[in-house]
Amino acid sequence: MAPTATLAAAQRALAAAVEEAERLAVDVCIAVSDNAGHLLAFARMDRAPLLCGQIAEDKAFSVASFGGLPTGEWWRLLESEPALLHGIVKTDRLIVFGGGVPLVSEGRTIGGIGVSGGSSEQDVRIAEAGAGVLS
Repeated sequence: MAPTATLAAAQRALAAAVEEAERLAVDVCIAVSDNAGHLLAFARMDRAPLLCGQIAEDKAFSVASFGGLPTGEWWRLLESEPALLHGIVKTDRLIVFGGGVPLVSEGRTIGGIGVSGGSSEQDVRIAEAGAGVLS
């Protein structure tokens, strides 16, 4: 059986991500999934836009579904492949912009964390802060 994130690990990642979002003074939604993309923990900060909740979940799901590929790396893979670009972006729940990063333990992807509500750069920084407590 492949290693996967636990609820306790997800809660630690979520807490670290919320702390970073507060430090940056940006209200976001944060979703943490296991290695199969199932939601383990979620938070919507007080003024985070409602739509960001689903986007954060989909970022975590996208990372888990593609073996730990951060969502921000999709553009590099797609920019020179027009047919793939126009086809794959229609895939349900796939997010191809920053804010989703893998949760890694002992060198293996155990889940994903997705953040939505700030700029792409802020979302990535917040997600990396959450993921960083597990590495």
